[in-house]
Amino acid sequence: MQLLKVMARVLEYPTEELQASKDALVAAVLEDSRLPRQNKEQLLRCVEMLCDGDLLDMQEAYVGTFDKGRATSLLLFEHVHGESRDRGQAMVDLMEQYRANGLEIDAKELPDYLPLFLEYLSTRPWDEIRNWLEDIHHILGLLGERLYQRESFYHVVMDSLLVLSGRTANRQELAQIVASEERDDTPEALDKVWEEEMVKFVDDQGSSCSTGGVVGQRRRELEQTQTIHLSDQLMTDATPRQAGRA
Repeated sequence: MQLLKVMARVLEYPTEELQASKDALVAAVLEDSRLPRQNKEQLLRCVEMLCDGDLLDMQEAYVGTFDKGRATSLLLFEHVHGESRDRGQAMVDLMEQYRANGLEIDAKELPDYLPLFLEYLSTRPWDEIRNWLEDIHHILGLLGERLYQRESFYHVVMDSLLVLSGRTANRQELAQIVASEERDDTPEALDKVWEEEMVKFVDDQGSSCSTGGVVGQRRRELEQTQTIHLSDQLMTDATPRQAGRA
């Protein structure tokens, strides 16, 4: 399903390659037969903003949106399990799911990284895609509302995925939940994280060096996980396959 590959690209760190692929991305959205017209139009505007905007500005906005705090993290299991041991087992199980379907492993990323997960789903039958999206619809709803309240155009992707899941969200309830949350991406909140998780440096006399905070956790997770690569011709194929089919 080419549409899911488009959303995966949109949710990745903006690059020159992404901007150069605008025509292919737009074509894949237009050819899709499942997403309602209104959501298509919103997604197309999102693609245009990313591809036509100043690259440095887009990169800065991305970092500010997804790399500060955990509330808008694109790591799915972080929203379900936090830092518990259950998260590790969930990632192992998801990795096995990828392997069971013959996916090549050669690019480093956590298995619950949403863009990677969407690429995986793009290779699966529609019924399976919908079931997976339905399983995470509560995460998509919260992420979409948080991004919306932060005035980020990325909320469009979460809204579209929620539509594809077949589940509806109580927008009023979500808005109240998010409005009551304490922001974790402010300078004060980030400073507090670093104060609570001190960075320790040691010499070569046998002690280990550890890095605290959100960035340190991300680094440790990347070092401990295996790597995944999903082959994708969307960036290079001038004639994308028919959308709406796995």
